[in-house]
Amino acid sequence: MLRRALGPLTVTAVQDAEGPFFEPRERAFPDATPAQWAAADAFDPAARTADGRWWLRFRSFAIRYADGPVTLVDAGIGPAGAPAKSWAPVPGRLPDALAEAGIAPGDVAAIVLTHLHTDHIGWAMPATTPFPQARVVVPKADLAAFAAVREADLFGPLRAAGRLEVTDGEREIASGVRVLPTPGHTPGHQCVVVSGPEGRLVVTGDLLVHAIQLLHPELGYAHDMDAGRARVSRASVLAAGGELAVSHLGTPFLRTGR
Repeated sequence: MLRRALGPLTVTAVQDAEGPFFEPRERAFPDATPAQWAAADAFDPAARTADGRWWLRFRSFAIRYADGPVTLVDAGIGPAGAPAKSWAPVPGRLPDALAEAGIAPGDVAAIVLTHLHTDHIGWAMPATTPFPQARVVVPKADLAAFAAVREADLFGPLRAAGRLEVTDGEREIASGVRVLPTPGHTPGHQCVVVSGPEGRLVVTGDLLVHAIQLLHPELGYAHDMDAGRARVSRASVLAAGGELAVSHLGTPFLRTGR
């Protein structure tokens, strides 16, 4: 179990599943050169299989202040019938991974969704969630962008239960935990910044999905809804330096150059 401590705050990486991406990585990053791929593979060899496929981890991050309640960042791919079932390796095992970290479902007071893609919302779906009391924090711009596909099964039930919380800009979610708007991958994509006496850690969501974006943040990603805005957001977070908690790379925690 991999953790980072920042004073009274503890950030624990919990992996829901792992598996191949649904298309060749060269299609996802069409402008990447062979030299850039070689550098990325050397940096993160666990993201490439022996036959050249892009191998992803699907992670969430559990943030706890002392012995208090848990803020869960992202909700993985989910159970067998979750929205990601058409392409991701469902069912995931997030509840078991949390239990192994000493976190019970009732400990989770909030689920912060970095964005609304299906591999980040699975265990937050009201019909099947193991966290029925947790408030679910959603960026306003994604609420609008995904209303057509998520109103009936996510937003509506959460709203009816009084569990939907909408963010619009930078704000504190829990002690030492705040959301930071980083639009581009989706219109409302947000990172989560954890700050303590020992420093600062940024949970990046899909601000970057492969090491090639860490080494070459200018590269476009085919599944960013606005590649230009995503590039600006990624460059801004990386320029600030510090430690990152990443969703899909081979290792969950990385330190940038500063």
